[in-house]
Amino acid sequence: MAANRALNRVMNKDRVFDLLNYTFLTVVMIVTLYPFLNVLAISLNESTDTVRGGIYLWPREFTFNNYLEIAKYDNLVTGFFNSVMRTVVGTVLGVFVQAMVAFTLSRADFQGRKFVSTFIVLTMYFSGGLIPGYMLVRDLGLMNSFWVYILPGLVSAFNIIIIRSFMDGLPFSLQESAKMDGANDFTIFYRIILPLCKPVLATIALFVAVGQWNSWFDTYLYNSMNESLTTLQYELMKILDNTSMSGSVDANQMRPNAEQQSNMVSPESIKMAITMITVIPIILVYPFVQRYFIQGMTLGAVKQ
Repeated sequence: MAANRALNRVMNKDRVFDLLNYTFLTVVMIVTLYPFLNVLAISLNESTDTVRGGIYLWPREFTFNNYLEIAKYDNLVTGFFNSVMRTVVGTVLGVFVQAMVAFTLSRADFQGRKFVSTFIVLTMYFSGGLIPGYMLVRDLGLMNSFWVYILPGLVSAFNIIIIRSFMDGLPFSLQESAKMDGANDFTIFYRIILPLCKPVLATIALFVAVGQWNSWFDTYLYNSMNESLTTLQYELMKILDNTSMSGSVDANQMRPNAEQQSNMVSPESIKMAITMITVIPIILVYPFVQRYFIQGMTLGAVKQ
């Protein structure tokens, strides 16, 4: 009997813990999802009705007009294509180059390992600034070029440290065994190291992709005069800036060749629609790398 009572007490404590745990996680989920759902609801609500306020989790007067109004602006299709291209190319090349640097620094037989690692870390704390960076890009002939989106940010010191820390946890005997079998350094890197580093590489790929997708300032600095090289974020920034200055948005103001439009939308609706356009592509990509994300960050941060 005493054993049964003790067992019942333990089971009751487990039930209480589970209840509290589920309640806490439900509250965290609501707090996390509410801002996103609120933005989505406002972006899908009729513009003039949004001004009244009181939109929380679902639109009061459902409409796609806010998104259709944004679609009337020039250069959005070109900007979307360029943003996708810079995200794909920048992510693939960035992750590959950073993995190669990290692989070199993780090699115990690399004599300049400490010096190069220290030099790379210093770049995280010291930089030339905006003007020297602009002059460097200009002197390299990258102005009005697609590669200005790729080459200046090809190497990230933070990402290299994360990848190198992950590689440090791999047995060096794997590389020694491969060398004994006649494999060169590139074969070891491509056929042995990269497959074992999928978690951390997926994590870094997500970091790089988000940075590339959200970037607009480099377009403003280097390619603002070339409409064929514009990006989606830069075009959305112009719409948002025009919205803030005028208090309302009319597609005719930004697209003189368009048919006359009488539909005026509120700045709040446009801002929320732009936010959704910016966020949704990354949300769609995240589930594919989620299983690697926690593992990559955890294992990559074990050693420094």
